[in-house]
Amino acid sequence: MIMDSLLEFADNQTVANAASTVLSTNVIDTQDSRDIGQGQPLYLVIQIGTAVTSDGAALIQFRLRSDSAAAIHATTSTAHIDTGAIPKATLVAGYTQVIPLPMGTTYERFVGVQHIVSGATTTAGTYNAFLTLDPTGWTAYADAIN
Repeated sequence: MIMDSLLEFADNQTVANAASTVLSTNVIDTQDSRDIGQGQPLYLVIQIGTAVTSDGAALIQFRLRSDSAAAIHATTSTAHIDTGAIPKATLVAGYTQVIPLPMGTTYERFVGVQHIVSGATTTAGTYNAFLTLDPTGWTAYADAIN
């Protein structure tokens, strides 16, 4: 699978935070087309790069949201996908969720992923999040260095 960097929300983004809602590093600007995928099924892929650690019972939730502003708001933006709270013990390196985007959904101009830390402060961990047409057989490899 070829991954388009313009459809990438997070690339090894840290989840080491106190209880909070944090927006992904990248936000997709749909500009004039609010029909993401234009009739083709798209998938949100969330993958843990570095295991999540915490001194307590930390939980992390991932949400795909859209908003009229690039700084996607935690509560007033439109919700599209919500993973629910995932315990830190589940969020080991390589853990992957592939979630189909709802067909026929209209998105606001800006689309992004938020991660919500709750339960306890996380001390380490990273994730990747992106959209793809075909997640089958997807494998993460280190960046090539020439």
